[in-house]
Amino acid sequence: MSTQPTSPLGGHLFPILLLLLGVSATIPSDLRTFSPPEGGLTHLVLHNKTGEVYLGAVNWIFKLSSNLTKLRSHVTGPVVDNEKCYPPPGVQSCPHELAQTSNVNKLLLLDYGQNRLIACGSTSQGICQFLRLDDLFKLGEPHHRKEHYLSSVAEAGTMSGVVIGGEAAGGGGGAGKLFVGTPIDGKSEYFPTLSSRKLMANEENADMFSFVYQDEFVSSQLKIPSDTLSKFPAFDIYYIYGFSSEQFVYYLTMQLDTQLTSPDASGEQFFTSKIVRLCVDDPKFYSYVEFPIGCTKDGVEYRLVQDAYLSRPGAKLARSLGITEDEEVLFTVFAQGQKNRAKPPKESALCLFTLRRIKEKIKERIQSCYRGEGKLSLPWLLNKELACINSPLQIDDNFCGQDFNQPLGGTTTIEGLPLFVDKDDGMTSVAAYDYHGHTVAFTGTRSGRIKKVLFPELCRGQERISGLARHLTANCQRGDSGMAIDCWEVAVPLWMVYLVLLEGPEPRVR
Repeated sequence: MSTQPTSPLGGHLFPILLLLLGVSATIPSDLRTFSPPEGGLTHLVLHNKTGEVYLGAVNWIFKLSSNLTKLRSHVTGPVVDNEKCYPPPGVQSCPHELAQTSNVNKLLLLDYGQNRLIACGSTSQGICQFLRLDDLFKLGEPHHRKEHYLSSVAEAGTMSGVVIGGEAAGGGGGAGKLFVGTPIDGKSEYFPTLSSRKLMANEENADMFSFVYQDEFVSSQLKIPSDTLSKFPAFDIYYIYGFSSEQFVYYLTMQLDTQLTSPDASGEQFFTSKIVRLCVDDPKFYSYVEFPIGCTKDGVEYRLVQDAYLSRPGAKLARSLGITEDEEVLFTVFAQGQKNRAKPPKESALCLFTLRRIKEKIKERIQSCYRGEGKLSLPWLLNKELACINSPLQIDDNFCGQDFNQPLGGTTTIEGLPLFVDKDDGMTSVAAYDYHGHTVAFTGTRSGRIKKVLFPELCRGQERISGLARHLTANCQRGDSGMAIDCWEVAVPLWMVYLVLLEGPEPRVR
């Protein structure tokens, strides 16, 4: 499930949840909404069997029916806290002044195998609650060990998690694990940026959220090295979208480009987007690979990832791409250039990647390294160039790493196929699905529009779409108030749900 950023603590928030029935090119009369009293919606997940909607917000978690009737709510804040307190004040007395602090929901995940919701917030160093799906009853809130604290960064839309195990992995409802990526705001001594955690059946089990593997030298985590933070104090990794496919977990991230950015704090900052991959069953993270990712249209580079959506192509799109309908594709929105992560340019592009091509590029890179060609090329993590080591190992599609030639960085950008460029509205989100053999995508924008894009025929070998860009316009600006919109949505068969977040005159778009 992808998430979209909001401005959780600044300005006035007027969130509305829209249920849009059908896929017509005009706004239907049957439009239902849900708006919580305190505002600040940040996340939405849909139950894949019941169609029920779960919402994460500032200080609240909501459960709605499939027609957006409120069924349950659960209070998560405000909390008496101070972000400088480590561990949280409820565990140990804190010398810093405490105050009522809003709890921004940063992670909302369905754990189908255990019939529960995982809801992680920004207070108390990022602790999580486990809520029963039926009634949002709090099953537990682990907070006594350092592994229970995920990150105190309050910015929503920068943390992503993937649940593996139980029903999701065909494990018959057993306990699983959580892959979680998060920015750390310079606190590398407290938080890993990427980790794999145990999900126990009993929420009060002492091993809940402990690392899947840990010994004196190796564990299921990656930390941003202190040397990197000393040289680039602003360095962080923002996890925009996460998903699992076959035996791998993937993340789309954005991070400071240390090759283009000067260590001088007053210099201009450049960012790069990466696709990160790990094997699900690699507890030592030897399989960690990351590649630059983006797309180019008419000489213009789009490198700031805003959102992504994993889907399967319709019959016509699959045929045009030369893949089967069972293969997965990744629809991705990028903003133009490499500057201004927090307020990216309005010019943006919707791009398409096939998972087959991504896997091929990663395998080629691993194979070349195991032939002893080049270096590991991961400067932010290694802080020095290490040469690849020649090895007779055979690298196939399922290779999950060794204790050498890792971690590994890609040296070229994985380029997507640009489908549609918007120069004015600033696309921030995307969802797509197959509608009677046609691939339909919806993109939300900062300027108050929801665009419907139909892909009836893709011209192979050319960077264009034939018959593209029928727009469904949902202009959510209210009168002459000048309020802007940040929309994100998730598609399910026959109906669409949109989370519409209207912010003040100058929204903080992330």
